[in-house]
Amino acid sequence: MDTRPLIGILVQKRSSRKRILKLYHRYLDLNLRLYSFTPADILWKEQRIIGLCLKNGIWKQSSFPFPHAVYNRCFNKKNITIQRLEKVIGKKKCFNNINFFNKWDLYNRLKQSKLKSYVPDTFLYNEVNLSQLFDEYKLIYIKPSYGSKGRSVYRVEKTEHGDFHISLHSLAPRYICRKDEDIQKKLDKLLGRKKYVVQQGIRMCLIDQQYFDIRVLVQKGILGEWTVSTLACRVAYKNHFNTSICETVYDAADILQRLFSQEKANEILHSLYEVSVKAAQEAETLMGSLGELSVDFALDEQRKLWIVELNGNPQKNIYKDLIGFKHKKLIYRRPLEYAYFLSQS
Repeated sequence: MDTRPLIGILVQKRSSRKRILKLYHRYLDLNLRLYSFTPADILWKEQRIIGLCLKNGIWKQSSFPFPHAVYNRCFNKKNITIQRLEKVIGKKKCFNNINFFNKWDLYNRLKQSKLKSYVPDTFLYNEVNLSQLFDEYKLIYIKPSYGSKGRSVYRVEKTEHGDFHISLHSLAPRYICRKDEDIQKKLDKLLGRKKYVVQQGIRMCLIDQQYFDIRVLVQKGILGEWTVSTLACRVAYKNHFNTSICETVYDAADILQRLFSQEKANEILHSLYEVSVKAAQEAETLMGSLGELSVDFALDEQRKLWIVELNGNPQKNIYKDLIGFKHKKLIYRRPLEYAYFLSQS
């Protein structure tokens, strides 16, 4: 009888089962059994799951018992399947319960925590007076409450002449609202019915006249504790502000050393580690059990760090373009280590 822990990776659709399982198998060096499955593969009455596994180098679809722990790779806002699974396998045996984060909920959580000084002022779009905001900040960002990869993120700046420049991805304005026009009406028409948040604009520190952010990947490992796996800088294309569509990815330490003295770079790196772990802990109190997330930071012109966003489903493929990246094995191994830890607890 095989006594190794049985770990399940929950994916959105059957066509993803092999691709995702292959990826995690490549970096697997723990003594466990691994299979992938979708919510539709769960046979609740029979208490079995139709899953895909790799056995002796051959891909096989088989009927499995329920796993000892589940790593959720579905991008979801609700955790109905997870709740049902935990009734069978035990509480807190699944992680990444909700990994499609609501920006407004997270903002409120962080604003009430010790991290409040790192969070830009944020408002619900439909509850705020935009004219007052522009008087105070001159620059704002408007983001979907649920959004990823910088999609539908608008940068709106009030010029010295009182016109408004509305940009999407690139800094060049896609729309211009003259000072005698109603900016609220213009934006209402543009945004439609989706829910948006409005964020105080950060005047960002640039590298070679290009925008960049710092993405910190925070994961739990074999001891079940949050730890920083990697820090990367995503540098946007020239004249673009959206770092999700980036030109290059660098090790964050390299960029910071180019911009600052060694002492200042080390101080910023220390803050990034500390703040990211605290942000992950805060997110988990709000979202339920998590095993990984990324924290995106901006550095402003005064060298102050700001938390721009938390992402519950961090894209690991951005690291493939990172020259000399040393942590590829680590970022795929850690979730399996954490699943192993849960299976033993």
